[in-house]
Parts: sequence; structure tokens; C-alpha cells
Amino acid sequence: MLETLDLACLRGDRRLFRDLNLRLEPGWLLRVEGANGSGKTSLLRLLAGLGLPAAGEVRWQGQPIRRQREAYAQALHYLGHLGGLKDELTPAENLRIEAALAGTPAVDEAAIAGALAHWGIARQAPLPLRVLSAGQKRRAALARLTLSPAPLWILDEPFNALDVDAAAQLGRLIESHVAGGGLAVVTSHMPLPVSPARLQTVRLG
Repeated sequence: MLETLDLACLRGDRRLFRDLNLRLEPGWLLRVEGANGSGKTSLLRLLAGLGLPAAGEVRWQGQPIRRQREAYAQALHYLGHLGGLKDELTPAENLRIEAALAGTPAVDEAAIAGALAHWGIARQAPLPLRVLSAGQKRRAALARLTLSPAPLWILDEPFNALDVDAAAQLGRLIESHVAGGGLAVVTSHMPLPVSPARLQTVRLG
């Protein structure tokens, strides 16, 4: 279970939101909506433990995430706007490093190759990320979701740069994750190609 208690966020001297109380249980998808600058990315970074709230706290399984940083980091996949990949490395090298940092067991070369093939970029596996298109870079970042399990997905504009087929593939993957008891928090400027059985929405601003 993921929840926030009276969460508040400031950007400089501007308050983005305050007294935000959310509760997301297994099998649910939370869509975060709002205009540009309303605090969507800031909220997702707080939920992922990448920033400190001005007030309130984020809890995972009933405990503040600040008290369980390592365990919480292993329980989530966070995908930001830029994907978090290094341009000088290949997609395969990026995934290998991600798995090592996450302490994911049993991730071998075959698993990495399978994850890249799943997203249609097996041929690009040995190329430096800088020569890939924006859509291919996004697919490489999304390959993490199929490479190693994590109950909580926090995805900031994950459909950006994807073509129709890849967006539909990601939609199905999110649906499957939630249907299997996972949790997902998603922002998107486009209509979500996702029809989960249990959907919550919060609008900022």
C-alpha cells in the first residue's frame, strides 16, 4: 500500500499543493492530472523518494519511506521524463547497470536480450543510446519494467515519443501489472490507452 499524509510541496516560494492525502492499494492505478506547472512531476518525485516534502509524508506498507529507503527503492520502478539512461552506453549496458544497482537477482544476458526484444529494439542493443531515436530510447527505458519485478510503478509521461503500437503495448503491460496485484502511478498528457478495472484520479491545481 502506498499513501500520503497531508503532503505539501513548494517550488521556490510557490506552493504547488498541500494537505494531499492519497491511498493506493494493490490492484489499483492512480492517474495524476493537472496543467503544466501544477506539480505532477514534483508529486511523482516525492512518491519515489527523490525529494523531500514541505510537509507531511509518504508511506509504504504503513511505514514512512524515509525509514526504509533501501527496501522501498527495491520495491519500485521509477521512470522520469528523461528515462534515466546514459547516452554513451548501449541499451544492454544500461539495463545491466540498472539491474546491478537494484540488486535484482537472476538477471543475465539472455534476460536483458529478451527485454529489449520485447520492446522491438534487439537490433539496437549494441549501439550507444545517443544514436537511437527518441522512441527507441523510451523503449529502452521501458524495458526495465519487463526485466525485473517490482510491485510499484511510478511513471512520468511514459507514453511520450511512443508510436501507436508501442503505446498500446505499454497500456497492456500496465493493465497486466495492475490486474496481477501491482500498483501504478501514471501521468500523461494524452488519453491513457489503459482500461484497468480499478482506477483512481487526482487532479492538481
